[in-house]
Amino acid sequence: MPTHLIVLAAGTGTRMLSDRPKVLHEIGGVPILAHVLAAAEALDGERVIVVGGDGDAVSEEALKTDGRIRVAEQSEQRGTAHAVTMAAPELDGKGGDTLVLLGDTPFIRPDTISALGKARADGAEIVFLGFEASDPARYGRIVSDGTTLLKIVEWKDADDATRALTLCNAGLVLAGTATLLRLAAAAGPKNAAGEHYLTDIAALGRAEGLDVRVVTCAEEEALGINTCADLARAESVFQARARNAAADRGVTLQSPDTVHFAFDTRIDRNVVVEPNVVFGPGVVIESGARIRAFSHLEGCHVGRNSVVGPHARLRPGTKLGAGTQVGNFVEVKNAEFGEGAQAKHLTYIGDASIGRAANVGAGTITCNYDGVSKHRTEIGEKAFIGSSTMLVAPVRIGDEAMTASGTVITRNVPDGDLAIARTRQKNKPGFARKLLARLRATSDTDKAE
Repeated sequence: MPTHLIVLAAGTGTRMLSDRPKVLHEIGGVPILAHVLAAAEALDGERVIVVGGDGDAVSEEALKTDGRIRVAEQSEQRGTAHAVTMAAPELDGKGGDTLVLLGDTPFIRPDTISALGKARADGAEIVFLGFEASDPARYGRIVSDGTTLLKIVEWKDADDATRALTLCNAGLVLAGTATLLRLAAAAGPKNAAGEHYLTDIAALGRAEGLDVRVVTCAEEEALGINTCADLARAESVFQARARNAAADRGVTLQSPDTVHFAFDTRIDRNVVVEPNVVFGPGVVIESGARIRAFSHLEGCHVGRNSVVGPHARLRPGTKLGAGTQVGNFVEVKNAEFGEGAQAKHLTYIGDASIGRAANVGAGTITCNYDGVSKHRTEIGEKAFIGSSTMLVAPVRIGDEAMTASGTVITRNVPDGDLAIARTRQKNKPGFARKLLARLRATSDTDKAE
């Protein structure tokens, strides 16, 4: 395994018609860069250096992912070899091997990195990663003799014969740290783009008599992202992988192509996910739960044997205990449900705690925001909240307490009490017929017809 890793993440989203750096566009709800850094973390190298653009948000995102990451700035975009030299102060004299990863290539598998390491252990001094492309397009071409890499030619510099090759450069390279830094510094702008290409170290190494090889991977792994079309394709690749991984863990997806996962979605075995469910970042689903159709979950934890949906929305901070039920058109935010608690329909629960075995009736709303601050509602164990109750926080409903339907609660309700807060109903005999007759007599609608 490599001792050090360099992630090249500089560059804007120009071809994506975006002001945002392209590595901060999202796949599975997190930046592309997060996928690459997760792969780097799994390799457990001594240090990871992210090379980002001067003053952009890439460095901030990298440090947010892992505070141990070193950041190097490439203030001038002068090519990939130049970017590698920006990491030199962090690596001078460190020894070992260094792997260069691309910040816009998120799907490299650990087995592929292992194959690069094996080639290095077998005597190769520089190892590049290549792939057979179904549509080589503008990828750099690898000229090789078996596993021996002769040279890499960028598309702009290639003649027709070279462009006809289908073995393409995936952008990853593994080499001894000293060798990598020395050759990267020697790579000059002798190409159509006037840039310092890291691929030039292949020819430079061979000129010194070094053993330069190529290891290949599946085309899907080498998918680089430069356009919005590439991003959409990458999202499809990620979702397909996530769905297959879920099925392999014993998760039942009733309509797999309609379920969308986030990068960090965690679902235990024996969970059933119905069609058209979206998992945002930060979701954990415990065994035996059922997520019913058209539900959206983000930043939440669903306990064992719970039922969510259909058409439910769980927002960040939601924690559902075992055996809870959150039904159709219920929205929950920053709230905890005790074991067996339920809110089955047409309800908003925000900034609240719901006790064990409590029942929240249809149309209930926790009025948690006063225009400036958020306030909490507490509902005790086995409490019963009648339909269309407005709970004006901060307020507490005691254990085994009840609220009558249509009640507006503004004060705490002690344990075991029934709270009724609504005006007395008055019926006016015959008034409805008289009112309708008067309205029809003065209406322009009948006259117009």
